[in-house]
Amino acid sequence: MTWRNFFLTHKHQISLHGVIFLWGFTGILGKLISIPSISIVWWRMTIALLGLLAFLVITKRTIRTSPKKTLMYLTTGAITAAHWAFFFEAIKVSNVSITLTTLASTSLFVALIEPIFFRRKIIGYEVLFGLVTLAGLAIIFQAESEYSMGVLLALASAVLAAIFGTLNGVFVKNDRPTVITTYEMLGGVIGLSIYYLIVDQPFIIPNGIDWIWILILGLVCTSMAFVVSIEVMKTLSPFTVSISINMEPIYAIFFALIIFQDDEFMSPLFYLGGLIVMSTIFLNSYIKRKRTNA
Repeated sequence: MTWRNFFLTHKHQISLHGVIFLWGFTGILGKLISIPSISIVWWRMTIALLGLLAFLVITKRTIRTSPKKTLMYLTTGAITAAHWAFFFEAIKVSNVSITLTTLASTSLFVALIEPIFFRRKIIGYEVLFGLVTLAGLAIIFQAESEYSMGVLLALASAVLAAIFGTLNGVFVKNDRPTVITTYEMLGGVIGLSIYYLIVDQPFIIPNGIDWIWILILGLVCTSMAFVVSIEVMKTLSPFTVSISINMEPIYAIFFALIIFQDDEFMSPLFYLGGLIVMSTIFLNSYIKRKRTNA
Protein backbone atom coordinates (compact mmCIF):
# COMPACT_ATOMS: atom_id res chain seq x y z
CA MET A 1 0.00 0.00 0.00
CA THR A 2 1.39 3.40 -0.98
CA TRP A 3 1.50 6.34 1.44
CA ARG A 4 -1.20 8.04 -0.63
CA ASN A 5 -3.53 5.05 -0.40
CA PHE A 6 -2.80 4.70 3.32
CA PHE A 7 -3.74 8.34 3.89
CA LEU A 8 -6.94 8.08 1.84
CA THR A 9 -7.96 4.93 3.69
CA HIS A 10 -7.27 6.33 7.16
CA LYS A 11 -7.69 10.06 6.55
CA HIS A 12 -10.37 10.51 9.22
CA GLN A 13 -8.29 8.74 11.89
CA ILE A 14 -5.23 10.76 10.86
CA SER A 15 -7.25 13.98 10.98
CA LEU A 16 -8.60 13.07 14.44
CA HIS A 17 -5.12 12.47 15.83
CA GLY A 18 -3.99 15.73 14.23
CA VAL A 19 -6.75 17.52 16.15
CA ILE A 20 -5.82 15.72 19.38
CA PHE A 21 -2.19 16.73 18.91
CA LEU A 22 -3.30 20.37 18.46
CA TRP A 23 -5.36 20.19 21.66
CA GLY A 24 -2.35 18.78 23.50
CA PHE A 25 -0.09 21.40 21.94
CA THR A 26 -2.08 24.13 23.72
CA GLY A 27 -0.20 23.17 26.88
CA ILE A 28 3.13 23.74 25.18
CA LEU A 29 1.92 27.10 23.83
CA GLY A 30 0.77 28.04 27.33
CA LYS A 31 4.34 27.61 28.54
CA LEU A 32 5.81 29.52 25.59
CA ILE A 33 3.48 32.53 25.87
CA SER A 34 4.82 35.04 28.40
CA ILE A 35 1.65 37.01 29.24
CA PRO A 36 -0.57 36.09 32.27
CA SER A 37 -2.99 33.16 32.05
CA ILE A 38 -6.16 35.29 32.08
CA SER A 39 -4.83 37.34 29.18
CA ILE A 40 -3.94 34.19 27.24
CA VAL A 41 -7.51 32.91 27.60
CA TRP A 42 -9.09 36.27 26.65
CA TRP A 43 -7.04 36.48 23.48
CA ARG A 44 -7.53 32.79 22.69
CA MET A 45 -11.31 33.03 22.94
CA THR A 46 -11.49 36.34 21.08
CA ILE A 47 -9.40 35.06 18.17
CA ALA A 48 -11.28 31.73 18.16
CA LEU A 49 -14.60 33.61 18.12
CA LEU A 50 -13.50 35.69 15.14
CA GLY A 51 -12.31 32.53 13.39
CA LEU A 52 -15.63 30.77 13.98
CA LEU A 53 -17.61 33.80 12.81
CA ALA A 54 -15.54 33.87 9.62
CA PHE A 55 -16.25 30.14 9.14
CA LEU A 56 -19.99 30.74 9.60
CA VAL A 57 -19.99 33.62 7.12
CA ILE A 58 -18.04 31.63 4.51
CA THR A 59 -20.33 28.60 4.87
CA LYS A 60 -23.44 30.86 5.07
CA ARG A 61 -24.62 29.36 8.35
CA THR A 62 -26.62 31.13 11.03
CA ILE A 63 -26.17 31.12 14.81
CA ARG A 64 -29.82 31.89 15.51
CA THR A 65 -31.19 30.11 18.57
CA SER A 66 -33.60 30.76 21.46
CA PRO A 67 -32.81 33.35 24.19
CA LYS A 68 -32.84 30.60 26.83
CA LYS A 69 -30.29 28.51 24.93
CA THR A 70 -28.18 31.59 24.24
CA LEU A 71 -27.95 32.34 27.97
CA MET A 72 -27.02 28.73 28.76
CA TYR A 73 -24.30 28.71 26.09
CA LEU A 74 -22.87 32.03 27.25
CA THR A 75 -22.77 30.81 30.86
CA THR A 76 -21.05 27.59 29.81
CA GLY A 77 -18.55 29.69 27.87
CA ALA A 78 -17.67 31.53 31.08
CA ILE A 79 -17.08 28.15 32.76
CA THR A 80 -14.88 27.14 29.83
CA ALA A 81 -12.87 30.35 30.23
CA ALA A 82 -12.31 29.57 33.92
CA HIS A 83 -11.22 26.03 32.99
CA TRP A 84 -8.63 27.36 30.54
CA ALA A 85 -7.43 30.00 33.03
CA PHE A 86 -6.76 27.34 35.68
CA PHE A 87 -5.17 25.13 33.01
CA PHE A 88 -2.66 27.73 31.81
CA GLU A 89 -1.91 28.91 35.34
CA ALA A 90 -1.17 25.31 36.37
CA ILE A 91 1.35 25.08 33.53
CA LYS A 92 3.00 28.34 34.56
CA VAL A 93 3.43 27.32 38.22
CA SER A 94 4.44 23.72 37.42
CA ASN A 95 4.93 22.28 33.92
CA VAL A 96 3.14 20.60 31.01
CA SER A 97 3.65 17.03 32.30
CA ILE A 98 2.15 17.73 35.74
CA THR A 99 -0.79 19.67 34.31
CA LEU A 100 -1.79 17.29 31.51
CA THR A 101 -1.45 14.18 33.65
CA THR A 102 -3.60 15.69 36.41
CA LEU A 103 -6.10 17.00 33.86
CA ALA A 104 -6.62 13.41 32.70
CA SER A 105 -8.67 12.99 35.90
CA THR A 106 -11.50 14.84 34.13
CA SER A 107 -13.12 11.47 33.38
CA LEU A 108 -13.34 10.83 37.14
CA PHE A 109 -15.34 14.00 37.68
CA VAL A 110 -17.49 13.30 34.61
CA ALA A 111 -18.43 9.95 36.19
CA LEU A 112 -19.60 11.83 39.29
CA ILE A 113 -21.37 14.67 37.45
CA GLU A 114 -23.10 12.76 34.62
CA PRO A 115 -25.58 10.93 36.89
CA ILE A 116 -26.82 14.34 38.08
CA PHE A 117 -27.35 15.77 34.58
CA PHE A 118 -28.64 12.58 32.93
CA ARG A 119 -30.47 11.27 36.02
CA ARG A 120 -28.88 7.84 35.87
CA LYS A 121 -27.49 5.62 38.59
CA ILE A 122 -23.84 5.85 39.53
CA ILE A 123 -22.03 2.90 37.94
CA GLY A 124 -19.96 0.85 40.37
CA TYR A 125 -16.87 0.38 38.20
CA GLU A 126 -16.72 4.14 37.52
CA VAL A 127 -16.53 4.77 41.28
CA LEU A 128 -13.77 2.15 41.53
CA PHE A 129 -11.84 3.73 38.65
CA GLY A 130 -12.34 7.11 40.30
CA LEU A 131 -10.72 5.86 43.49
CA VAL A 132 -7.83 4.32 41.53
CA THR A 133 -7.39 7.64 39.68
CA LEU A 134 -7.27 9.47 43.01
CA ALA A 135 -4.59 7.02 44.18
CA GLY A 136 -2.54 7.80 41.06
CA LEU A 137 -2.95 11.54 41.64
CA ALA A 138 -1.94 11.11 45.30
CA ILE A 139 1.29 9.44 44.16
CA ILE A 140 1.95 12.35 41.78
CA PHE A 141 1.19 14.87 44.53
CA GLN A 142 3.58 13.11 46.91
CA ALA A 143 6.32 12.59 44.31
CA GLU A 144 6.29 16.18 43.03
CA SER A 145 5.37 18.13 46.17
CA GLU A 146 7.15 21.25 44.90
CA TYR A 147 4.52 21.39 42.16
CA SER A 148 1.56 20.89 44.53
CA MET A 149 -0.04 24.20 43.50
CA GLY A 150 0.11 23.13 39.86
CA VAL A 151 -1.63 19.85 40.73
CA LEU A 152 -4.39 21.68 42.63
CA LEU A 153 -4.94 24.19 39.81
CA ALA A 154 -5.05 21.37 37.25
CA LEU A 155 -7.59 19.54 39.42
CA ALA A 156 -9.77 22.67 39.48
CA SER A 157 -9.42 22.82 35.70
CA ALA A 158 -10.45 19.15 35.45
CA VAL A 159 -13.60 19.74 37.53
CA LEU A 160 -14.62 22.66 35.30
CA ALA A 161 -13.83 20.61 32.17
CA ALA A 162 -16.12 17.86 33.44
CA ILE A 163 -18.91 20.39 34.04
CA PHE A 164 -18.80 22.12 30.66
CA GLY A 165 -18.12 18.84 28.86
CA THR A 166 -21.22 17.27 30.40
CA LEU A 167 -23.29 20.37 29.62
CA ASN A 168 -22.13 20.27 26.00
CA GLY A 169 -23.17 16.62 25.88
CA VAL A 170 -26.70 17.81 26.69
CA PHE A 171 -26.59 20.86 24.40
CA VAL A 172 -25.37 19.02 21.30
CA LYS A 173 -28.54 16.91 21.26
CA ASN A 174 -30.63 19.99 20.59
CA ASP A 175 -28.40 22.37 18.61
CA ARG A 176 -25.54 22.52 16.12
CA PRO A 177 -21.99 22.38 17.54
CA THR A 178 -20.98 25.52 15.60
CA VAL A 179 -23.80 27.51 17.24
CA ILE A 180 -22.95 26.21 20.71
CA THR A 181 -19.21 26.86 20.43
CA THR A 182 -19.60 30.35 18.92
CA TYR A 183 -21.80 31.47 21.81
CA GLU A 184 -19.50 29.78 24.32
CA MET A 185 -16.48 31.65 22.97
CA LEU A 186 -18.50 34.87 23.20
CA GLY A 187 -19.55 33.99 26.76
CA GLY A 188 -15.93 33.46 27.73
CA VAL A 189 -14.87 36.81 26.26
CA ILE A 190 -17.73 38.59 28.05
CA GLY A 191 -16.99 36.82 31.35
CA LEU A 192 -13.27 37.64 31.25
CA SER A 193 -13.98 41.24 30.21
CA ILE A 194 -16.22 41.63 33.28
CA TYR A 195 -13.43 40.08 35.37
CA TYR A 196 -11.02 42.75 34.12
CA LEU A 197 -13.52 45.48 35.02
CA ILE A 198 -13.98 44.15 38.57
CA VAL A 199 -10.47 42.98 39.47
CA ASP A 200 -7.58 45.40 39.57
CA GLN A 201 -5.48 43.57 37.00
CA PRO A 202 -3.92 45.20 33.92
CA PHE A 203 -5.12 44.11 30.48
CA ILE A 204 -2.06 42.78 28.66
CA ILE A 205 -1.60 43.15 24.91
CA PRO A 206 0.82 40.57 23.47
CA ASN A 207 3.93 41.67 21.65
CA GLY A 208 6.69 40.09 19.62
CA ILE A 209 6.62 36.33 19.27
CA ASP A 210 3.70 36.04 21.73
CA TRP A 211 1.44 37.21 18.89
CA ILE A 212 2.52 34.25 16.76
CA TRP A 213 1.89 31.75 19.57
CA ILE A 214 -1.51 33.26 20.43
CA LEU A 215 -2.63 33.31 16.79
CA ILE A 216 -1.67 29.63 16.50
CA LEU A 217 -3.52 28.95 19.77
CA GLY A 218 -6.69 30.78 18.73
CA LEU A 219 -6.92 29.97 15.02
CA VAL A 220 -5.18 26.61 14.62
CA CYS A 221 -5.56 24.89 18.02
CA THR A 222 -9.08 26.18 18.68
CA SER A 223 -11.06 27.31 15.61
CA MET A 224 -9.54 24.99 12.99
CA ALA A 225 -9.29 22.05 15.38
CA PHE A 226 -12.96 22.48 16.25
CA VAL A 227 -14.11 22.53 12.61
CA VAL A 228 -12.02 19.45 11.74
CA SER A 229 -13.20 17.58 14.84
CA ILE A 230 -16.83 18.07 13.80
CA GLU A 231 -16.13 16.57 10.40
CA VAL A 232 -14.31 13.47 11.68
CA MET A 233 -16.93 12.85 14.38
CA LYS A 234 -19.52 12.50 11.61
CA THR A 235 -17.64 9.45 10.31
CA LEU A 236 -15.82 7.81 13.23
CA SER A 237 -17.54 5.93 16.05
CA PRO A 238 -17.87 7.60 19.48
CA PHE A 239 -15.61 4.89 20.94
CA THR A 240 -12.85 5.59 18.41
CA VAL A 241 -13.07 9.28 19.22
CA SER A 242 -13.14 8.84 23.00
CA ILE A 243 -10.26 6.34 23.13
CA SER A 244 -8.20 8.53 20.79
CA ILE A 245 -8.79 11.68 22.85
CA ASN A 246 -7.16 9.86 25.77
CA MET A 247 -3.91 10.17 23.80
CA GLU A 248 -3.88 13.98 24.28
CA PRO A 249 -1.75 14.06 27.47
CA ILE A 250 0.61 11.45 26.02
CA TYR A 251 1.22 13.53 22.89
CA ALA A 252 1.63 16.70 24.95
CA ILE A 253 4.06 15.17 27.45
CA PHE A 254 6.12 13.56 24.68
CA PHE A 255 6.59 16.81 22.76
CA ALA A 256 7.09 18.82 25.97
CA LEU A 257 9.99 16.50 26.85
CA ILE A 258 11.52 17.17 23.43
CA ILE A 259 11.02 20.95 23.54
CA PHE A 260 11.63 21.79 27.21
CA GLN A 261 13.83 18.80 28.10
CA ASP A 262 15.06 18.97 31.73
CA ASP A 263 12.10 21.13 32.84
CA GLU A 264 9.73 18.27 32.01
CA PHE A 265 11.68 15.29 33.40
CA MET A 266 9.95 14.00 36.53
CA SER A 267 10.76 11.40 39.18
CA PRO A 268 9.97 7.68 38.63
CA LEU A 269 7.06 7.93 41.09
CA PHE A 270 5.44 10.63 38.94
CA TYR A 271 5.45 8.33 35.93
CA LEU A 272 4.03 5.51 38.08
CA GLY A 273 1.17 7.77 39.17
CA GLY A 274 0.66 8.95 35.60
CA LEU A 275 0.59 5.35 34.35
CA ILE A 276 -2.11 4.50 36.91
CA VAL A 277 -4.23 7.49 35.85
CA MET A 278 -3.88 6.82 32.11
CA SER A 279 -4.49 3.07 32.52
CA THR A 280 -7.81 3.66 34.28
CA ILE A 281 -8.89 6.04 31.51
CA PHE A 282 -8.19 3.52 28.73
CA LEU A 283 -9.73 0.67 30.74
CA ASN A 284 -12.84 2.77 31.39
CA SER A 285 -13.21 3.45 27.66
CA TYR A 286 -12.78 -0.25 26.86
CA ILE A 287 -15.40 -1.39 29.39
CA LYS A 288 -17.87 1.23 28.16
CA ARG A 289 -17.42 -0.09 24.62
CA LYS A 290 -18.03 -3.68 25.79
CA ARG A 291 -21.15 -2.66 27.74
CA THR A 292 -22.49 -0.71 24.75
CA ASN A 293 -22.05 -3.69 22.41
CA ALA A 294 -23.43 -6.21 24.91
